[in-house]
Amino acid sequence: MSRIRTLAVVALVATLATAACSSKASHTTTQQHVGATTGDKIRIMVGGLNKQIYLPYMLAERLGYYKAAGLDVSLSDEPAGSDATTAMLAGQVDGVGGFYDHTIALQAVGKSAESVVSMLQVPGEVELCRNDLKSQIHSAADWKGLSLGITDTGSSTDFLTQYLAQKNGVDPASTHRIGVQAGPTFIAAIQHKNIACGMTTEPTVSTLMATGSVYTLYDTRTAAGAQAAFGGEYPATSLYLTTAYVNAHHATVQKLVNAYVKTLKWIQSHTGAEIAAQMPADYYAGSGLAAYVKALNNEKGIYNPTGLMPATGPQTCLNVQQAFNPAVKGKTIDLPKTFTNDFVQAAS
Repeated sequence: MSRIRTLAVVALVATLATAACSSKASHTTTQQHVGATTGDKIRIMVGGLNKQIYLPYMLAERLGYYKAAGLDVSLSDEPAGSDATTAMLAGQVDGVGGFYDHTIALQAVGKSAESVVSMLQVPGEVELCRNDLKSQIHSAADWKGLSLGITDTGSSTDFLTQYLAQKNGVDPASTHRIGVQAGPTFIAAIQHKNIACGMTTEPTVSTLMATGSVYTLYDTRTAAGAQAAFGGEYPATSLYLTTAYVNAHHATVQKLVNAYVKTLKWIQSHTGAEIAAQMPADYYAGSGLAAYVKALNNEKGIYNPTGLMPATGPQTCLNVQQAFNPAVKGKTIDLPKTFTNDFVQAAS
């Protein structure tokens, strides 16, 4: 499978337009056509389809909401949001299931993209560290010189890891950030001591915690955890597209947002077991069904019940970016152009 590595979401633009840097690594991109056999066609690349933080994308298909909306959706799986953003800018896909903060980084380098529905009101990311280092690593202040696991260079986990280092007095350049994706590759990186700590999500978190080999350094699966780590609301998973695509395909985008708003409401009214029953079995093969359900029940609060962008979220994301990202520092960012609530409000 072909993997694009970027120095940052903004670095991606550097080669495509004077900013992207890509080195291909080998992995398999999963592509699946879902929804109706006929209908509005749209291609969405998701930064890890089997991660619980991106669950609404597949759940909408399993519930039949794409088909009911008159959509022919092609979902593809790309472990890192930065690579998905690259594919969107290159015209390989129409939209991205990824963290909202990428739209801020893109505007900083002259690219216009916007989130049209907010699916996660907190990041849902957990920083895990090896138990054998528990006496040495008490916070990000102890990260200097360490190897830190991220999804990939330029991903949102890379953004957040750099911010936590900077916030705690450690120059991000003094750390070694390594792309280890999630699931088995993340677990192997911990178990083989290739990384000291790493940022990941469910179900990888539960799978590793069950081994007793890691401890939690930061946990942003709750509003309190996100506040402590990032200083406020930090909206994460969203559907974002280029502004040009949104303007040219308004009706199709509205149908998509209708489907996702229905999905988010469905999540709120169902248990972890009921949600898990809708998902492909391979999504919880590594953790086991019981652990997958427990994780869902514990973190159901990460999902945005309305789809509306959290009021103070964009400013928090901008503050984080401006703290460490040289492409965003000193730039004037027009935050209202990085997201819109219009489609969610129309769906409601």
